[in-house]
Amino acid sequence: MLDIAREHRTPLAVAAIPADTDASLADAIADCDTATILQHGYAHRNHAPAGERSAEFGSDRPVRVRLDELACGRDKLARAFADRFLAVLVPPWNRMSMDIAEDLPSAGFRGVSCFGPRAALLPAQGITQVNTHVDLIAWRRGRLFIGRDAAIERLVAHLRARRAGDADPDEPTGLLTHHLVSTGDTWDFVSALLVRTREHRAVKWLDARCAFDAALGNL
Repeated sequence: MLDIAREHRTPLAVAAIPADTDASLADAIADCDTATILQHGYAHRNHAPAGERSAEFGSDRPVRVRLDELACGRDKLARAFADRFLAVLVPPWNRMSMDIAEDLPSAGFRGVSCFGPRAALLPAQGITQVNTHVDLIAWRRGRLFIGRDAAIERLVAHLRARRAGDADPDEPTGLLTHHLVSTGDTWDFVSALLVRTREHRAVKWLDARCAFDAALGNL
């Protein structure tokens, strides 16, 4: 993943789990200056009751407990990565109870990123949302690459929805990868996509900081 980002000079947002992050990640991104670190929950631990969909930051625990975990994780990543870290929460399993959204700024966060077209640019005061929209992994079909045609179809679908007004036209189209389960065909597709798009006059790959700043009109 990092090799592809370096080769194509393409921005990459790495969602890191604070509880498990150590110096090896800092070493890994040291030679990839296009990589930005975001915060992937705290420990990627499911706290949902049995029978419910997995979530680390659902409504099953007190708000203060969840915010304290997030603030602790944020402090750890900020110390480890300094200006390579952007205080954006990427909730595990792309789920988060919105009862903590308005308190995220008090825990040091400026944004949140989930999956699918966003419902609102500002889900809470002081919090900007910029999501991803195309997941390259078929989780219910062996955790394999969804395939080139399906991936292109989903990319085109979100771009079309933006143009037609069926999705927020100002939200960048986000590509979601999973380095722990991705295999060669997934990375071959990503590399080929970057080759085909990087010279296209209508395409601009944004790093995470630009994406969140652009959302607020700060560019």
